[in-house]
Amino acid sequence: MDYKNAGVDIEAGYKSVELMKKHIKTTMRPEVLGGIGYCEIYSYKTDLAKIKEMKEPVLLSGTDGCGTKVQLAYIMDKHDTIGIDAVAMCVNDIACSGGEPLFFLDYIACGKNYPEKIATIVSGVAEGCNQSGAALVGGETAEHPGLMPENEYDLAGFAVGVVEKDELITGENIKAGDTLIGIASSGVHSNGFSLVRKVFEMTKESLDTYYDELGTTLGEALLAPTRIYVKALKAVKDAGVMIKGCSHITGGGFYENIPRMLPDGARAQVKKDSYEVPAIFKLLAKKGDIDEHMMYNTYNMGVGMCLAIDPADADKTIAAIESAGDKAFVLGTVVAGEKGVDLC
Repeated sequence: MDYKNAGVDIEAGYKSVELMKKHIKTTMRPEVLGGIGYCEIYSYKTDLAKIKEMKEPVLLSGTDGCGTKVQLAYIMDKHDTIGIDAVAMCVNDIACSGGEPLFFLDYIACGKNYPEKIATIVSGVAEGCNQSGAALVGGETAEHPGLMPENEYDLAGFAVGVVEKDELITGENIKAGDTLIGIASSGVHSNGFSLVRKVFEMTKESLDTYYDELGTTLGEALLAPTRIYVKALKAVKDAGVMIKGCSHITGGGFYENIPRMLPDGARAQVKKDSYEVPAIFKLLAKKGDIDEHMMYNTYNMGVGMCLAIDPADADKTIAAIESAGDKAFVLGTVVAGEKGVDLC
């Protein structure tokens, strides 16, 4: 009896690492000291030039996963974008607080280590890191024989970033009259897939079905990776705009996430007709007979980020976001009232 007989293939683990090295290498920042190995090898210089120049540097961290969206990757046998989702869910939260992501670590739990599949997953993680400017400094691939089916896996990650204390986005200065700016999402992103999987049949045939209104197959539309907003928010900052508040629209949709950035006495008024809700949400609501409130309380509905800014900065903010490759629009305004959000 040996470890392989018990279901853990050490050699497959070694091969996975070798195959993923080329992807990881593309994410390296100057501050990274070591190569691929154990976590203690991945060390950042304690005298980071950038941090030394900061007056009061604050470290930010975020951890998240892709939820049940991974099931679509299994069914479609498409594993090269799910890693982008894992990175996005972490670095977007860091950017939402005003920070710059520094590094990222991933965790993959699988029923069986198929080296080529694992390397493909990590290629997506590396792509997400490249999009956000974070270095992929380490990770773990854990084989769980007997606990997970051989073809299944779960993916999560952890990111660390940094920001000047006086540049933290806290929402405390938001006031009535401020403008809300929405940044478009790429689709469903990584939340609400348990409901998605109830509405649509999770088979390859179903996911391969082409819908005219989507302009693609159902599976491709649902698996579209979460948009990473690090560059867009940096562009706004570089344009000299003060972001008073920022909300990453994830699980809980508008009703849970937008109020998080608001101080007491401020209420968000969102104009539903200020942008076109993407077709995937209309199809989901129709097929699942999901009412409007539940849709906006579960999904991003086409808005991945919501910013609160001075109304005089609206045009400058939209121009900065679009210069970074994202689409932006005036989403609504802030009014006096009980903390919360109204859709009108």
